[in-house]
Amino acid sequence: MPRKNARNTRGRIISAAWKLFYEQGYEATTVEDIVFESETSKGSFYHYFDGKDALLGTLAYVFDEKYEELQETMDPDLSATDQLIYLNHELFAMIDGGISLDLLARLLATQLLARGEKHLLDRNRTYFKLLRRIVARGQAAGELRADRTANEIVKAYAMWERALMYDWCLSGGEYSLVAYSDSVTPMFLASYRAPAADT
Repeated sequence: MPRKNARNTRGRIISAAWKLFYEQGYEATTVEDIVFESETSKGSFYHYFDGKDALLGTLAYVFDEKYEELQETMDPDLSATDQLIYLNHELFAMIDGGISLDLLARLLATQLLARGEKHLLDRNRTYFKLLRRIVARGQAAGELRADRTANEIVKAYAMWERALMYDWCLSGGEYSLVAYSDSVTPMFLASYRAPAADT
């Protein structure tokens, strides 16, 4: 039970922080604001985080919460590629509508500079587990090519998504991330479809 409570406290702090970052901006949000919004204490905050900057690396946690929701709403009868397209669309719609360009750029920068844990690459994240499950199912059903391992396809797909986010940040958000991804992700995934059987 203590472990679950600890996870809930950490999760409440993270959720409150990102809500405030979105509503009032990263710079204007203080540790006191986060503690108040999360209904925790300063002691709890500093037990989990060294300071406000440490929360930048937790955007991966926010993404994983979204993936957990999407697992419940995703049509299980969709093909593997359509499931991946659905997940990509929903995540990027969340980014377009609720995560500022500045915050996403900060996250990518912290991950580039991090010497230790790189949250975006953590293979134990919900994100990677879900992708592996979809890809493995797609290969077993003969939808996805079998000359690449599931892990190789997942790695390429995750790299593709990071590249789209990085380019969007680099371009100053001058276009809709979700609309652009909707137009190009199906082409990317087409290269991983199993070749059609000769008739």
